[in-house]
Amino acid sequence: METLLKEVERGVKNWYLPLLAGIIFVAVGIWCIFSPVTSYLALSIVFAIGFFFSGVFETFFAIANKSERWGWSLAIGIMSLILGILLMLNPVLSAATLSFYVGFMLLFYSVTGISIAWRIKDYYDVGWQTLLVVAILGVILSLIMLFNPAFAGISIVLWTAFTFIVMGFFRIYIAFRLRKVKKVLKNAE
Repeated sequence: METLLKEVERGVKNWYLPLLAGIIFVAVGIWCIFSPVTSYLALSIVFAIGFFFSGVFETFFAIANKSERWGWSLAIGIMSLILGILLMLNPVLSAATLSFYVGFMLLFYSVTGISIAWRIKDYYDVGWQTLLVVAILGVILSLIMLFNPAFAGISIVLWTAFTFIVMGFFRIYIAFRLRKVKKVLKNAE
């Protein structure tokens, strides 16, 4: 039992890092909604920067919270870092393939979110249903972007924005759930 508590404590000590990543996702999504006429190239640069910083926070969070299951967080962080760098180095290519980049990354985040929801259910039972619903919504939206990017025509920007906002709120919600677990553990001492 003590080993499980130590692992949980390690996992929640940096609860604010998913919060920062979530805030970045929401900010990028809101920017997209209010700037739909802005050049698609500028949008790809903003997304590149968002992915880069999200990757930095995710990688740091994974390394700071090493446990048995830290590999997925590290993989997401490294993928986000690499994607951010690639997008920043070649904005013309990223503009041409932005919806695919975003769709695949958000699909990966969403599938990871489903896994996190199930783990929270198994260990902590704190709001796992909301996490699961938001992650499933992220899967649906990312699949729409991947298989039919012309579905919304010029408003792909709005689909992208909505998907980023949903995933941002998901990360923010995870952060506050981790914070709650941290407080429960602190009070139990």
